[in-house]
Amino acid sequence: MTSFAYNNKYITRDNRPYFPIMGEMHYSRFPKEEWETSLYKIKAGGVDIVSAYVIWIHHEEIEGEYDFENNKDLRAFVEKLKAADLYMMLRIGPWCHGEVRNGGLPDWLLKKDFEPRTNDERYFKEVEKYYRKIYEEVEGLLLKDGGPIMGVQIENEYGHCGGLSGEEGEAHMRRLTEIAKAVGFDVHLYTATGWGGAVTGGLLPVMGGYPDAPWDQRVTEIEPSGNFIFTHERNDHNIGSDHGFGTGITFDLDKFPYLTAELGGGLQITRHRRPIATGKDIGAMSLVKLGSGVNLLGYYMYHGGTNPKGKLTTLEESRKTGYLNDLPKYSYDFRASIREYGQVSDTYKEIKLLTTFIKDFGEELCSMPADIPKDNPLFPTNFEDLRYSFRHDGKKGYLFINNYQRRRRMADHYDVIPEIKLGDERVVFPEFSVRNGEYFFYPFNMPVGDKALIKTALATPLCKLNIAGNEGRAMVFYTDKSPEYKVEGNLEDIKLITLTREEAKNSWKLKLDKEYIFIANGTVLQRNNGIEFIGRDDLEVKVYPELKGGLEGFDFAHNEGDFQVYRRSFEKPSIKGDFKEVDAKKDWKTYDIELSLPEEKNPELQDIFLKLDYEGEIANLYINGEIAADNFYDGDGWEVSLKRFGYPDKLTLMIKPLYKAAEIYIENWPPMKDGRAWELKGVSLEPEYHLLAK
Repeated sequence: MTSFAYNNKYITRDNRPYFPIMGEMHYSRFPKEEWETSLYKIKAGGVDIVSAYVIWIHHEEIEGEYDFENNKDLRAFVEKLKAADLYMMLRIGPWCHGEVRNGGLPDWLLKKDFEPRTNDERYFKEVEKYYRKIYEEVEGLLLKDGGPIMGVQIENEYGHCGGLSGEEGEAHMRRLTEIAKAVGFDVHLYTATGWGGAVTGGLLPVMGGYPDAPWDQRVTEIEPSGNFIFTHERNDHNIGSDHGFGTGITFDLDKFPYLTAELGGGLQITRHRRPIATGKDIGAMSLVKLGSGVNLLGYYMYHGGTNPKGKLTTLEESRKTGYLNDLPKYSYDFRASIREYGQVSDTYKEIKLLTTFIKDFGEELCSMPADIPKDNPLFPTNFEDLRYSFRHDGKKGYLFINNYQRRRRMADHYDVIPEIKLGDERVVFPEFSVRNGEYFFYPFNMPVGDKALIKTALATPLCKLNIAGNEGRAMVFYTDKSPEYKVEGNLEDIKLITLTREEAKNSWKLKLDKEYIFIANGTVLQRNNGIEFIGRDDLEVKVYPELKGGLEGFDFAHNEGDFQVYRRSFEKPSIKGDFKEVDAKKDWKTYDIELSLPEEKNPELQDIFLKLDYEGEIANLYINGEIAADNFYDGDGWEVSLKRFGYPDKLTLMIKPLYKAAEIYIENWPPMKDGRAWELKGVSLEPEYHLLAK
């Protein structure tokens, strides 16, 4: 049986260093029938461990009436994880935050004659009942029983966002852990969030970091995030700043590895603050964490979703429930790597650049601590000096460079010649330049096979390819600059392949009869029954090494250097959308939308996305008079899956006006007419195709 443990440097799997990638997905916020495809998307993105809250109010909104059916079927979700060969970190609360009503605590619990999240025995009794019910749902699916659940997170942000601090808080966390173990949660790792002064009760602490703070109460541009600076500081003081700015760390840093569970895989916007988290924001932040010594990249959220409709109330966090933020009633898109309706985003591809590398090089990276030079700037307001770091084991390692700061311009750097002293050796890189917005890492003293060493490379490693037959082996790098490899020794049959950064973002490493690299203008999933291609246009796929039998369902086009190029065209459906304004009152403007959809769909046509170009503060979409989806305007458009709602041909859109004087932070304000914006400017439809090659 696989075993997990940890030391003060890294997690171990079967007593070997293990660098996991973790991504959060909330099963109760996503349709059950789409779980399987989403989990394979998550896996294709390089994630090993799926983390998920068991949100109390989703399962016991009415006291004593448990709901684990349909989208809330926890057991079925865990079984899907097992089938996809993914591990699970079960976050059992009881309080989760998660932008949920009451932080996930049911209304009925708050009406009891005791205060939740205290050391009152009556509270612990209710938690024990809840924990026991969760365990009943997943019994037999822990790792020790052959299931995927390898860890449990206790509570969330306890002592920072509510709860007790100091020894009382530590005792609370220990007691919750005792209850979890007593009801049956016998797992390998027990974790607790450690940022902002939260207490951990001796559990394995996990950290976080976001590129902006939509929960911040200011409606202006806020100070530059420290998450773009190489530092040994693990704390993000800005997480949960709506509850109070974070203080220090409550655990001994020397006893625990540097792990993250909540790197922002995006940002869920609030009504008053709507920053747009881009792929570059998440990519640069992730690279900085890697260069600062992180040995687990954990993303929240990795997969967006939609809040379920409550039996008694809506289930979003709101000011009416005592919180400082208003969230959309339904949309929990989060601008995540995988969006609300399963769309693969640019952020997904940015993260995949790192996860693909970690799959092949993570074990040795675990034993390379961060060596941050003294002249590396330590303040995110320094836009002039070059930010850089090394990770190495005294013999080999990587140079990390970040010249990106969200929404700020960084100085260009020319004639950069980094060097590092390793014992008696001095490694000096060739001269290169670093422009505003660039971030990357380069290897030094990298072994290649048994007889060669890449002393330095001006290209970023992506992966290794183990290829049987005459092709030998390959190492894949990427750069948009002139690649330069300084190699000592004999490469023998090892080929160095250099891609552009865009090609690398669109690449997928697959293991078939041997290892291949696919470069595609769509998503490529390796499933148990074949390779699934997902795209919104005709597909073009480049493959290395040669596929001897070709690619099923595709036509061979030509050879392009070392790659074979295959193409597949799809029958284009006749689809269009029209709209008309039908009402304009003081608070809302209403539009009727009519869609022309195919009566019979090509089986490869798996979804049609409705793209709404509108301006306003809030938009609600209705089908047959019932609200189906909502959106807070951020200037970046709104996209809705029609498959999710049974391909309706008639919809109603209501737009609330956005006033020029509104106290709202929006990065890109729309043009105003008479001091407000509230208009549907355009409607379009975009098909999505799925093709399975067996």
